[in-house]
Amino acid sequence: MPGTQFDALVVGAGAGGLFTAARLAHAGYRTLVVERLDKVGGRASTTEIDGFRVNDGAIVIEVGGITEETFAEVGAQFDVRTPAVPVLYRVGNKNLDVTRGGWGMLLSTLTRQGAKLVSGIGAARKDDDALPGEELSTADWVGRYSRSAAVQGVFRNMCASVFAVGSEELPARVFLTYFTRKSAFKRFGFCPDGTIGVWESLAATVTARGGEIWLSSQVEALHVTDGRVTEATVTRDGETVGVTCDVAVSDVGPAATVGLVGAEHLPEDYREQVRIKDRPCSMLALNFASRERLVDVPGMLLFSVTERLCYVANFTDTCPEMAPPGWNLYVAASVPKPAVGDFDEAAEIALLRADLRAHIPGFDGARELSVAVMRDGWPPQRAVAGHDLPHTTPIPNLWNVGDGVKEYANGGTTACAETAKLVVEQILADARVPAEAK
Repeated sequence: MPGTQFDALVVGAGAGGLFTAARLAHAGYRTLVVERLDKVGGRASTTEIDGFRVNDGAIVIEVGGITEETFAEVGAQFDVRTPAVPVLYRVGNKNLDVTRGGWGMLLSTLTRQGAKLVSGIGAARKDDDALPGEELSTADWVGRYSRSAAVQGVFRNMCASVFAVGSEELPARVFLTYFTRKSAFKRFGFCPDGTIGVWESLAATVTARGGEIWLSSQVEALHVTDGRVTEATVTRDGETVGVTCDVAVSDVGPAATVGLVGAEHLPEDYREQVRIKDRPCSMLALNFASRERLVDVPGMLLFSVTERLCYVANFTDTCPEMAPPGWNLYVAASVPKPAVGDFDEAAEIALLRADLRAHIPGFDGARELSVAVMRDGWPPQRAVAGHDLPHTTPIPNLWNVGDGVKEYANGGTTACAETAKLVVEQILADARVPAEAK
């Protein structure tokens, strides 16, 4: 069928898929992106509710790192505004700005053992031998220095905010590596169109270079011939279409990718690794609005002592376009216990609401827009950080991208940008190798 032959096929228009597609299109590949939803962004998209632009998952975009670099490289507009103060910490009845004081200021305010904790973090920054083994959780590592509930609460909520998992379930080695050696999300912002705005910008660069994005369509199967993906079966507009490709990239997670290819085309040891590491995290997000300004912060407010509430983000101080005139828009997030595995949804929602009543005066008078429970097949992250699969697969022209194949100690949309860069670099490198040398 005319128009069904592409250099590259990308399954899924989430963050990882669009970062990948934009890079491939920029490199001259005629690229097709197939997305089952009617909009781009996947688990980091936006839904309009009565004039409010409510994010479906990811709420912030990193500024100054690989995400912004990708937009610059492919020529996409990067409309992200940074709050005047990105993060404040609620300690007691005060909102603490640690922009300059950093860890030392925060921890010394929380506990007399703050200096010891700062020393432990500093040692991890300088010496690999100071990093604990994978078996030690972040909560247990903190417990070596302090028994303070407020200290444990801050670390738990930082783990939840970045990695969508509690400190009891995140390896301390991952946490320390991220905060001492990675970008650690030092600068971030909001898109005035909701997070979907940045993905629509990337999508525009794909179509501007001759690529296509098929929404409300689904890849039903990837077909393997002589050990390589050569074709996909796609349903579109009620019809079945065969799409041929030279390269295939999946942004639907390794487990779903195995299902598309068929287990018979993959070795047993790889399938077993996918089965073991298919451990999605969980998170709850409650979106609410008010006429009065309920949260006196311009960005995100993290908490030290709560039952579940990790943070509240204030969008409209920075991006008033996200709400109708005269309204303030917020989201509150929590991570359930356990964050990996089954939990009681109703009980967790009740705990989140109770925390909001306790910590946000006036919440009872606010308008609740939606409650999203992200779990199982629609998680905040497809794998616990530190336990990811590689982005390669046993099929040489099939790759995974996204938050199920993150690089070590990374997370969120930043990790998606990183995996996309690594995969596209390898695709381009393979293309430069003569066929007889492969």
